[in-house]
Parts: sequence; structure tokens; C-alpha cells
Amino acid sequence: MAAQEIQIKREPMEEAELDNRIIELCSEIPKGITDAVIQNDMPQFSPQERVMAINRLLSTNKVCLLKSGSQLIYKLKDPDVGNKTKGGDTQEQIMYQIIEDAGNKGIWIRDIRTKSNLPMTAVNKLVKSLESKKVIKAVKSVSASKKKVYMLASLEPDRSVTGGAWYSDQDFESEFVEVLNQQCFNYLEQRVKLARESNSEPMTQRNASFASSSDVWKFITELGISKVSLAVEDIETILDTLIYDGKVEKSIVAGGGAADGESQVKLYRAITPVIINTGLMRSPCGVCPVFRECHEAGIVSPSTCLYMKDWLDA
Repeated sequence: MAAQEIQIKREPMEEAELDNRIIELCSEIPKGITDAVIQNDMPQFSPQERVMAINRLLSTNKVCLLKSGSQLIYKLKDPDVGNKTKGGDTQEQIMYQIIEDAGNKGIWIRDIRTKSNLPMTAVNKLVKSLESKKVIKAVKSVSASKKKVYMLASLEPDRSVTGGAWYSDQDFESEFVEVLNQQCFNYLEQRVKLARESNSEPMTQRNASFASSSDVWKFITELGISKVSLAVEDIETILDTLIYDGKVEKSIVAGGGAADGESQVKLYRAITPVIINTGLMRSPCGVCPVFRECHEAGIVSPSTCLYMKDWLDA
């Protein structure tokens, strides 16, 4: 006879303890917490119980739900916001709710109009009213220079809106990216060199030549070459470009689990291309799809080829 699964019913006091502790964690970490943070702090509660607690807090407007990359972030709601919108009419309350639902990715004013079914003149007036009360703010999106999105004033815009560390005043910092690209590759190359000089077994050497994205991030941070604060995700973006260039390989291994909130660890290693390209393949002609139709006085001509000119000027 199969043993019956024992269901443990939580008392209301335990549920209140979980709710209060989540609020405390949100207060201690103003930028927001993930489910992994809650799990590490209170491992005695099951995933289902944590979800139910979050739903209770969301339904009572004590926390709000945001998205950062692939992670869900729980953050305390600003208590002053409710006071600032109390004097507004029904339309203003609806407007606030639409913008709040957009989270930290914001919402375009035309989308606000579509969702509210209000004329554009009324939408503009209500948005300006909420802006004057400092309840919402306008943020320029890097995807369109003339496009502004609106979000709650207390929120930090998502990286998809601001462009993250790679943009300054909506301009792409190509030189900064190039410097980071080179420094990350130099660090990984040095790891390979040190591993080879250790004179250990081939497999040990190979394992020692890998570095985690956190290791590379720590190296870049200690170098002090960045004026802005970089996250591990920023460094992983740079490392991905090195992978596309064929300079680095990536390996994913099991992480430490719930202890550090990481189920997987990304490891990177500098590599040497197996085949060195010939001189012809490095020129635009070597990869040109219309190479056979290229001739003087033709529609495609070497003397008018912009790619050839840029390559020679580089």
C-alpha cells in the first residue's frame, strides 16, 4: 500500500510571517528582490506558498511586479503615490493604472490613448498633470530618438529602454565597447597562458583556462576603466561578441544551486582559430556575393566599391 503524501497546512500566523518578511526584504533591498532571495531567506516555505504570498501582496497593492531580463522582480510600492493621486478624477486614476501596468519598460503615449479610449488632447492633459505631481516621468527610448515612454517616477528604466551601459544620451559608445572587448579578451588570454605554464595535465590545464563571467566582471571592475557601474550581464554581452568573432568559446556548468541563487554558471575561454584566413579572404572581395559580376565600367565596379574604400582606409 503506497504511503499517502502528508500535506502540511500553514496557520494564518505563518502566512502573515511570510508576507511581513517579504515586505521587510523589499525594504532592505529597495531595487527589488527575486524569488531566489525569498527562498534563500525562508527555505521552509514551498514555491507554491511563496507564490501565494506574492499574490496576496500584489492584490493588496503592497508590492509591484517588474521584469528585469528573464527575472521577475518584486518591489515595494511607493506609499506617497496613492496620496498624490487621491485628488485626481476617474480618468486620472485610469491613466495612472495604465502607466503602472507598463512597469519599468514604460508605455508610449499612443498606446496609452488606445488603452484608455480617450482623445489625444485629454491624454496629453492627464499625462502632464501626473508629471507635474511627480507621479510619473518621461524617458527617451534608444530604439527611437523622438519616442518617449512613460513610467512611474520611482522606477528605474529597463535596459531595453535606456540601452544600458552602452549608451550615453542615446549615443552608442562604440569606443568604450571596443576597449572592454579588448580587455576581456586580454584577461581570458592571460588565463590560458597561466594554465599552460602550470605544466599540469592537459585536462587540468584546459579547466584552469576557463573563467566565469563573474571573474571577468571583477577584473574589469578592478581595472577602473568604466565610469558607469557595470553588471555581470553587461560583461556577458561583451563576451558574447567575442564568441561571435571566433575568439572565445563558452561552456555552461551546474552552479551552486539555491545557496547562491545560480543554477548554472557560464564559463569562457580564449581560443585560437583552427584555420587562419588567407589574405584574399580578409579583403572585401573574398566574401563579396557579387564578386563574379564585378568589373570596370559595370554596375558593380572595383573603382566605385565603398567596401573596398573603407577597407583600404582602415
